Amino acid sequence: MINEKLPKIWYGGDYNPEQWDAEVMNEDLRMFKIAGIDVATVNVFSWALSQPNEDTYDFTWLDDIIDRLHANGTYVCLATSTGAHPAWMARKYPDILRVDFEGRKRKFGSRHNSCPNSPTYRKYSERIAERLAERYKNHPALLIWHISNEYGGYCYCDQCAEGFRNWLQARYTTLDHLNKVWNTRFWGHTFYDWAEIVPPNALSEERIEDRSTFQGISLDYRRFMSDSLLDCYKLEYNAIKKHTPELPITTNLMGLYKELDYFKWAKYLDVISWDNYPSFNTPVSLTAMTHDLMRGLKGGQPFMLMEQTPSQQNWQPYNSLKRPGVMKLWSYQAVAHGADTILFFQLRRSVGACEKYHGAVIEHVGHEHTRVFRECAELGSELQSISDKLLDTRINARVGIVYDWENRWAVELSSGPTVALKYVDEVHKYYDALFQQNIQADLISTEDELSNYDIVIAPVMYMVKKGYAQRIEDYVQAGGTFLTTFFSGIVNENDIVTLGGYPGELRNVLGIWAEEIDALFADQHNQIVLNEPFGALKGEYQCGLLCDLIHAEGAEVKAVYAHEFYQGMPVLTVNKFGSGQAWYVASSPEPAFLQGLLANLCKDKGITSPIPPVPGVEVSTRTTKDNHSFLFILNHNDHPTSIELGSFKGTDLISGQPVEVTATLPPKAVMILEK
Repeated sequence: MINEKLPKIWYGGDYNPEQWDAEVMNEDLRMFKIAGIDVATVNVFSWALSQPNEDTYDFTWLDDIIDRLHANGTYVCLATSTGAHPAWMARKYPDILRVDFEGRKRKFGSRHNSCPNSPTYRKYSERIAERLAERYKNHPALLIWHISNEYGGYCYCDQCAEGFRNWLQARYTTLDHLNKVWNTRFWGHTFYDWAEIVPPNALSEERIEDRSTFQGISLDYRRFMSDSLLDCYKLEYNAIKKHTPELPITTNLMGLYKELDYFKWAKYLDVISWDNYPSFNTPVSLTAMTHDLMRGLKGGQPFMLMEQTPSQQNWQPYNSLKRPGVMKLWSYQAVAHGADTILFFQLRRSVGACEKYHGAVIEHVGHEHTRVFRECAELGSELQSISDKLLDTRINARVGIVYDWENRWAVELSSGPTVALKYVDEVHKYYDALFQQNIQADLISTEDELSNYDIVIAPVMYMVKKGYAQRIEDYVQAGGTFLTTFFSGIVNENDIVTLGGYPGELRNVLGIWAEEIDALFADQHNQIVLNEPFGALKGEYQCGLLCDLIHAEGAEVKAVYAHEFYQGMPVLTVNKFGSGQAWYVASSPEPAFLQGLLANLCKDKGITSPIPPVPGVEVSTRTTKDNHSFLFILNHNDHPTSIELGSFKGTDLISGQPVEVTATLPPKAVMILEK
């Protein structure tokens, strides 16, 4: 439970009454009651209002807002407001302004505009966080602290350059060691003084973003920037904890956001929170995977859905409305994957600037007689009646999928073999193959315990960190099933190739040698030919993107390529290693192949779906500590859909009706069955 003050699934969102006339808040509070809103996130971007100059702090406006919310029965998620510094600060202290990828120093404006290594930013952000903690530490409305907002964006200023050099000295100690791990004899890059090292941007190593001439340098700069922003967060975290050690602290993450290593960040968040903004055409399974990644950041602990829109975004190229039922459907999808809150951005639409067309519970018309408000009120009512049963339940997955931000950086910084290789896409292909069969998976880091899972899948594990290959060998030796793919085992954590043949340190456990890697154009494909039927798999399947040319070194060959000069070479192998198995998929196959392959591996481990899969219907199970389960069935289809329940019997928490044998869900409908 996030905070025992409010023992239910929290319902609410971002609220900015300081942007309107005071009397508007009276109407808002009235409508909050109707909608079941019980949590408001306030003070997200109000630094300039609270600190009009260097020596003045004025929180009287915030006192009034928090007091009125509390009197209305609405609790507070209190932000520190440090996501955008005040204009006076930028004018007086230009060190706070970022330098962009092109080497241009920014002016005041927008948000996420502070250099993370600016002494000014660090001093004043820590100071206002502590002032807030001192003032509100005993306020009965306060549930949780929300530091800054959606951290992100890199800086390439001279302060960051100096910070990068200091970070490198702490990591590598000597220039000799640094030159070795970066392989700086390539292109005459040997460094003789730390001051010679500069950030890798458009003026140095990265002429195009995410393409580098020196991957080791670029990879370390991403680590450094992620750490720099994390240091800013930790300054505020520690300042607040001094005054409210018992209250949880979070900051809102952004799912698959590339620039920050969220597994490293998660160690310093008391609870994970994130902002979910899929497009109209985002695959349902990709959103589900992102929820599972956020849940996986802290080992399966329930997370907060901090932001979603009730209706539409404002910042995408095409900002479609959420069709009737979709807001509720996607909200319950978050709960199905481990969320213990449903919060919106925003509770009332802004009247000006770039977010005035971003959806809200209360629209510009200003009353409750809208489709969106009615849907929000309906969901709020349901949560009041059912959330006590679902609160703090967990998901017990037996399949783990490895997701590694540093590996993603390295894969996509690579100067070959293809620009078409996208790490997230390849991870999603394996997740989706399980999703379509109602098999739940955890997204795990390279630090997580492998023995918690019967099957571990590591797509495109290009980077193998120190000691990880041995952990994989131990896992398989003890009976685990491990699967990895093409372009794996190539480099170490410094992006230096492991010599002796691909897949490097994984060669022993996989029982193969990959001699070459063929890159296929977008319109090129090869075929996977099964040597013999394998469960549901038989015949031929299409593959593409990359094709590893591999030789079996003890592994059993299950399928071969059909075409090209490497016709007949292995494309699917399995190596029996100790009591377990290690699988290698040497290309990127079509979905039917992956579904069949993973179905076989799951069947071998006794992993089954709770009910038979139906296209367009998502299934997830949350379970209490005493093994009491709740089956979520979500119909993402635009038509009524019938589901066979088999022997499963239960009561739908939403309708209160008993359900058995079969169930028919209307379009975009949700059923939560208590077994």
